[in-house]
Amino acid sequence: METKYGILQRGRRFRASINNITFDTPRTSILGAYYRGMNGVYGDDFPDDPPFTFNYTANNLNASLQTPMNGTEVKVLKYNDTVELVFQGTNVVSGIDHPMHLHGYSFYVVGSGFGNFDRQRDPLNYNLVDPPLQQTIAVPQNGWTAIRFRANNPGVWFMHCHFERHVSWGMEMVFIVRNGKGPDARMLPPPRDMPKC
Repeated sequence: METKYGILQRGRRFRASINNITFDTPRTSILGAYYRGMNGVYGDDFPDDPPFTFNYTANNLNASLQTPMNGTEVKVLKYNDTVELVFQGTNVVSGIDHPMHLHGYSFYVVGSGFGNFDRQRDPLNYNLVDPPLQQTIAVPQNGWTAIRFRANNPGVWFMHCHFERHVSWGMEMVFIVRNGKGPDARMLPPPRDMPKC
């Protein structure tokens, strides 16, 4: 997962993204739409990897990287999937730490480092013996953090940067975890008093 933020060239509006997608908040809740089987509220094509790869921590990045696409895409997970996310901080505009938070789960922080994540080298240094269990982690400026969790809590779960201004700029995404087998592995209905979006 690549986290970045940038400036929309015309109008000078800040935008942020995860995997090159600035989250576009729908008028209907994703939880309600998923539970009721409504179409047209969100797409399920959130990419596993950033569609545009580049040297994320370079000093001089092309201005075109400051304008990610808008979308309301979710990542659908099967019940009990083991999920590994690698958050890659970028130097778009100027790099800063991003406190990333995932609702509905605690997760293990298995690794972190500076520079660009190397898929061949960096996992060899993961802490798989006693990794810390967290709910929010910091993605270091121009660095990366790797987390793992088991998707055993069915539902619609929001993941976002804990800086409110970055959420307002679109640095968030949604996981939908499908039901498993058995009554304890099923999504609960939305509460009756759930506020409207």
